[in-house]
Amino acid sequence: MVSLKSFSLFAALTDEQDERFSALAHITDYGEDELVLDYEDDSHNVYMIQSGRVRAILRIATGREVILGEFADGEFFGELAAIDGTTRSANVTALTRTRVISLPQQVFLSILRDSPDVSLQLMRSMSALIRSLNTRLAEHAFLPAKYRLYSELIRLSRPRKGHDGQRIISPPPIQLELAERIGCRREVVSREVAKMERENVVERARGGLILTDMRELNRRLSEGWNAGGE
Repeated sequence: MVSLKSFSLFAALTDEQDERFSALAHITDYGEDELVLDYEDDSHNVYMIQSGRVRAILRIATGREVILGEFADGEFFGELAAIDGTTRSANVTALTRTRVISLPQQVFLSILRDSPDVSLQLMRSMSALIRSLNTRLAEHAFLPAKYRLYSELIRLSRPRKGHDGQRIISPPPIQLELAERIGCRREVVSREVAKMERENVVERARGGLILTDMRELNRRLSEGWNAGGE
């Protein structure tokens, strides 16, 4: 039986609560590219990822797709529909073989009522999500595509071991996916990444895209915000 306490969202559960609520959870395995949730699905379960990775995508009326985010081991999704009872607002697909733990809506709501600390942790997680979405909204409102690309590359990267001041995105991002993340055409991303390579701001390497000059990348992003605010 799975233990809900193994997930950070439910870490505050007592042993008794964990045993009681974990018995009501369900385990489901998904293959690569398999649909986990579809847009406007009327289910209201909450999902925790035990292993694997999924991607949430919003399809807009024009047929274009926008990547809302990805979730990996220990993270959760689906809480909005469980809280407000509305249909799903995005499509969720497994990127790799993924094992998901699901909780029925009523079980999830019972946990929130029984454990104020879990409710507080959920509010903290949702606050972080709102802040992130506000940042992205501001970027789309004020920044041209190339500056949104700079910001997204920084978000996706992590420090490169043994190379102070550099960051790396591994595996290297697919240009179409970058375009879907920032709401532009793939050609725009391709052109700008090639330009950044020529200027030694980024470098393609085996297994990753290296952000070689973070000072310059941050300077350009600041320049974009200053121009956008005028």
